[in-house]
Amino acid sequence: MSRINIIGSGISGLSAACFAAKKGHEVHVFEKNATIGGRTRQYTEQGFMFDMGPSWYWMPDIFERFYQNFGHTTSDFYNLVKLDPGFRIYFGAGDLIDVPADPAQLEQVFEQTEPGSAVKLRKFLSDAEFKYREGMLNLAFKPGNSWMEFATPTILKAALKMNLFTPMSRHVRQYFKNPRLITLMEFPVIFLGAMPDRIPALYSMMNHAALTQGTFYPMGGMFGIIDSMHKIAVENGVEFHTSSEVRQICTTGGKARGVDTDRGMYLSDTVIASGDYHHTESKLLVPEHRNYTVQSWDKRVFAPGCLIFYVGINKLLPELQHHNLFFDTDFDRHSREIYERPAWPGAPLFYVCCPSRTDTSVAPEGHENLFVLMPIATGLPDDPDTIAFYYDLLISRIERVAGVTIRDHVVYKKSYCTRDFINDYHAFRGNAYGLANTLMQTAVLKPSMTNKKIPNLFYAGQLTVPGPGLPPGLISGEIAAALAEKQLN
Repeated sequence: MSRINIIGSGISGLSAACFAAKKGHEVHVFEKNATIGGRTRQYTEQGFMFDMGPSWYWMPDIFERFYQNFGHTTSDFYNLVKLDPGFRIYFGAGDLIDVPADPAQLEQVFEQTEPGSAVKLRKFLSDAEFKYREGMLNLAFKPGNSWMEFATPTILKAALKMNLFTPMSRHVRQYFKNPRLITLMEFPVIFLGAMPDRIPALYSMMNHAALTQGTFYPMGGMFGIIDSMHKIAVENGVEFHTSSEVRQICTTGGKARGVDTDRGMYLSDTVIASGDYHHTESKLLVPEHRNYTVQSWDKRVFAPGCLIFYVGINKLLPELQHHNLFFDTDFDRHSREIYERPAWPGAPLFYVCCPSRTDTSVAPEGHENLFVLMPIATGLPDDPDTIAFYYDLLISRIERVAGVTIRDHVVYKKSYCTRDFINDYHAFRGNAYGLANTLMQTAVLKPSMTNKKIPNLFYAGQLTVPGPGLPPGLISGEIAAALAEKQLN
């Protein structure tokens, strides 16, 4: 039995731990924070339970596949409910679209908005389903070490239909003309790290997840995912070390021999680094053992950072859905302020999650729990005055657009921004969502999962294959564990 040390207890680190332990290895997970979960952590304050990061549960089949690998099913751990409507988009005061879970009702929404679009939607989603099947259920499980991984007749044939060189914006406009429908179809890629005219239409697979599979919620909160993975890991003998920050990956003879933490040295046969890739390279390894130079990281295109507010309200807000997108301003302008001319936005789009509309356990009786998120460019300074300005701006927009009174009913609030992402996760430039999923940062062109200088050091997480998000995180951990297993044998 070999010993594997894993750095980080986010979803990719937990996944790697579970798969490595299932193979019979002694697995130790080292987490710098006091609680596990990475960006999917949770905290409770004044009776409110806040999920700190991810709030969208898409691709339930990927989660179910993970559980089945360990003799479980999703329902062993939490009650997964399908939201209906899946989400709401506000285009202005009293101007909104609710996105129903039922496909027939969804087609009616499209047809009423743009006559003739129901048939086009059917065709669009059929194409998106093909990309999802080939992308998430096949290509996403490739480690991305060589283009030869994709050089099979089946994959090459599928690639011709994947629209790798067609921008998402052009792809959507080939089907729809109405600005509201275009926004609805482009929104799932807004967090992928570039404007829709620079994201490959391959990622219309996200529309299959959002509109065909639907939007779900694990009762009790998104941390239920982390809790379930922790239970599976413990079942398989994984040992967790919280409040144990790794200071160095120790190497001798060209191999990783363990990790040096603020609680001591822990030897191992293999190391999997699932924390921030840039931090691992720049702080935990000597220069000659790094895959990438400082200059190469500066040339990478990153997905957005974000400003988050966790807000407790002492009244009910029936005017809101579980998921609410406030797209009542210029989509392109905000995108440019994130990706092309980085600056604090003048008229931002933003997102409000109100999980207490679905789950009364996350707020005291008669109260609501709000998670308000505004995408921003990475690396922006987040001084208190700026954060206070945007709190007032966003609360005012919610009140005006949704027609609800909030400000006088706030009993708790907390902000989370660039410095917090850096302090808690060592996030490069305070990014929240990893690398942008542009064509030049896809598959083999993402940072390598294998250290090119140290054969028993591997990487997992949102800065490598297959990319950001909870389902990709599950897959990334599985791939890293498989690479470690192959190296150990």
